[in-house]
Amino acid sequence: MGVNAPSSAGTDAPLTPGVDQDALLKQATSEMMEKGFVVANLDKLVNWARTGSLWPMTFGLACCAVEMIHSYMSRYDLDRFGVVPRASPRQADVIIVAGTLTNKMAPAFRKVYDQMAEPRYVISMGSCANGGGYYHYSYSVVRGCDRVVPVDVYVPGCPPTAEALIYGILQLQKKIRRTGTLWR
Repeated sequence: MGVNAPSSAGTDAPLTPGVDQDALLKQATSEMMEKGFVVANLDKLVNWARTGSLWPMTFGLACCAVEMIHSYMSRYDLDRFGVVPRASPRQADVIIVAGTLTNKMAPAFRKVYDQMAEPRYVISMGSCANGGGYYHYSYSVVRGCDRVVPVDVYVPGCPPTAEALIYGILQLQKKIRRTGTLWR
């Protein structure tokens, strides 16, 4: 059945909005229900599955890690969003950088990021991870983890609350749904 399917009048004219389109939609829906077919876009289906099962590599470096841990506890319970923390980078698809990234830690951080499976996402949590924070002018601090890896979501605050991290995860889920690609 194409766009120019016969209308109720029996002519080959295009379907008129309203009754003709509704009848065609009902007919197609009933045929699919009888035969057991489900029609979906593969990329939307995969992105839906990705948003429901984000497994973050927790990379707690300083005081922001306490708030990150707080968001996994019973009051906020990130498990209900399908966000289950992983200790192995090979099982993770998101990394939450929580705290001050130093020059000495940056190569190890990049190595962990490179070991993660594609597609991988980064959440930068807190003022220090976002831009160096109070230690911005220190010789030993990286002025934002985006100088080492690409960042998808920034969560501001010093330290940001658990609600702010949850909001950042929800924003990442929106971004994943919006991308519409299977590969990054």
